[in-house]
Amino acid sequence: MAAANPWDPASAPSAAGLLLNHWVASGMVTEEMLGTSKKMAPCFENFSRSQQISDMKAKIYQNNLEIELLKLERDTADLIHPSYLVKKCDILQSMNSHLEAVLKEKRAIRQRLLRPICQENLPMEAVYHRHMVHLLELAVTFIEKLEAHLETVRNTPHLDANLAEMRKALSKMDNLVNETEELTENILRWREQQKEISLCVPKILAEENYLHELDRVPPLPFVSKVHAQTVNAK
Repeated sequence: MAAANPWDPASAPSAAGLLLNHWVASGMVTEEMLGTSKKMAPCFENFSRSQQISDMKAKIYQNNLEIELLKLERDTADLIHPSYLVKKCDILQSMNSHLEAVLKEKRAIRQRLLRPICQENLPMEAVYHRHMVHLLELAVTFIEKLEAHLETVRNTPHLDANLAEMRKALSKMDNLVNETEELTENILRWREQQKEISLCVPKILAEENYLHELDRVPPLPFVSKVHAQTVNAK
């Protein structure tokens, strides 16, 4: 409960209140002056605000601590939480029981492993037969392509070298193609020249025969004429 303000004339009558009433009645103090004196000083307002800010900071710090504790509890729940520990104990118990059963049947299991399993039928439920057929087909296909797969795996580290060799081979093939094209053009040109020569030879022979008959010029050797025609064609 807030204490009564001794400077407030409306509060319970006291010596200060009676004195203030006397001053107001005599005109020494006015109501405005009393109202101004009631207002809190700025320094006290700032003090109250700083107190509120520090209280809020303390509350935020407390909330952060609680959040960190909750995160830590969540991260370590599988180690300290009873439900997780019970699950782990159940798993360990089942593993122990399985190991105990294996140890009890150790002799029978060893004898079974020593026996070959070739030419024996493994029991399987009928509902799984169609899946087994599909699995066998996949196994046969995989075995057929196993060598190719292994060769691919072996060649994978040398892939860069193989690509470089392929590029060299392609460049050589381009050069050979260019040379072949040039050779083809030369052969075609030579054929054209041979055709022209074959067309010119009868004319030369006819001219030689004609000149020989007229005795105008001595007959020229056929070889020299053909050679001269070939040189002119080139």
